[in-house]
Amino acid sequence: MVEAIDAPLPPTSTTPQVQDISLHGDDPPPRYIVRELPDLSPPSTTIPIIDLSRLLSGDEDGGREELGELKAALTSWGCFQLIGHGIPGELLDEVQVSAKQFFRLPSEEKQMCFRPEDDVEGYGNDPILSDKQILDWSDRLLLKLVPEDTRKLHLWPTNPTQFREVVSGYSDELKRIVEALMKAMARCVGLEEDCFLKQYGGKEMMMSRFNHYPVCPRPDVVLGVKAHSDGSGVTVLLQDDKVEGLQILKEGRWYGVPIIPHALVVNVGDQMQIMSNEEFKSPIHRAVVNSERKRISLAAPSIPHDGNEIEPVEGLGSEERPRLFRKVKYSGSIHLHHYPSGTRMIDDARI
Repeated sequence: MVEAIDAPLPPTSTTPQVQDISLHGDDPPPRYIVRELPDLSPPSTTIPIIDLSRLLSGDEDGGREELGELKAALTSWGCFQLIGHGIPGELLDEVQVSAKQFFRLPSEEKQMCFRPEDDVEGYGNDPILSDKQILDWSDRLLLKLVPEDTRKLHLWPTNPTQFREVVSGYSDELKRIVEALMKAMARCVGLEEDCFLKQYGGKEMMMSRFNHYPVCPRPDVVLGVKAHSDGSGVTVLLQDDKVEGLQILKEGRWYGVPIIPHALVVNVGDQMQIMSNEEFKSPIHRAVVNSERKRISLAAPSIPHDGNEIEPVEGLGSEERPRLFRKVKYSGSIHLHHYPSGTRMIDDARI
C-alpha cells in the first residue's frame, strides 16, 4: 500500500527581510531568538573528500578504492566534500559573484522577485506556518532549475544581467554531477547503478536556494538556518568562498565544515536514506551567522517529482536487516510541514 506522508499546511505569512533588519545594528527581534542553543563554535573537521574524476575514471583499482571511500562517507557522515567534479572554477566564481550582486541590490529591486504568499519560490524568507515558529537569520532566493520548462522565470533576477545565463550553466553541470553520484552510490553497495534514479522516474526536480546570512550583532542567540535534515535525494552545496558557517551533527556533536576552494559539499537527504534502507545517513546540519561578515551559499537539492513513490530499493533488505520504511509518495510540502518544528519527515515513513 502506498501512503502519502503529507499534511495540510496552514496559511503562510511573511516577515521583513533580515537584511533590512540587520542594517539598524539592533539586537535580533524576539522571534529570531533560539532559547536553547548548543555550542556555536565547534571545531572544524575534515569531513570525507571524494574525487569524482577517480570514481568515473577507467582506472579499475583507483575507482574501486574511491567507491570504498564513498561508501564509508555515506554510511558514517552522510556527507562529503566533492573535488574533481569538472565544473570550471570560473563558473563557480561567477555563481558566487552573481548571488552577491543580487543581494546587494536595493530592496525595491529585489522585491521584483518577491515570493508570492501562496508559493515557496522567489525572494524573501521561508513561509511562516506557526505563531511559535522561531525564524532563521537569513534571506533566500529559491528558484526551480529542473525541469527547465517549469521554471518560473518571472521570479528569476534580470539584474545582475548575467544571472540567468550563469545559473542555467551551473544547473546543467549539477544535473551531470547528481546523476553520476547517484549511480556511484548504487555501485558502492553492490546494486544496479540506475536503481536510485529509477525511483525518480525520469522526473527529477532540482531547486536552487541562494542563502544570504546578514551580519548579526548577537550571533550567539540566532541561527542562520535551524538544525534540520534535507528532504532531498541528495543536496549539492556551494559554500561561501571566504566565510564558514555550515555545521554537521555527528554522534551528538557539532562539527564545522571548512572551506575547500571550488569544492562542493554533498549530503544525503531523507529520500536517499529511505531508498537505501538507511544504509546511507541523512545528516542533521545547520548554519550559524557572523557578527562581522555576511555569508552567501547556494544549496541545490535534487528531489523526486511530486507524487513519485519512494521505497527501499530491492536488494537492501534481508532477514538480518529488515525493511525499515514503507512505500511513500513524495510531496514537496512534506519538508515545509516538518522544518519549522525541527521534526523529520523520514520518521513518518518508518515501519
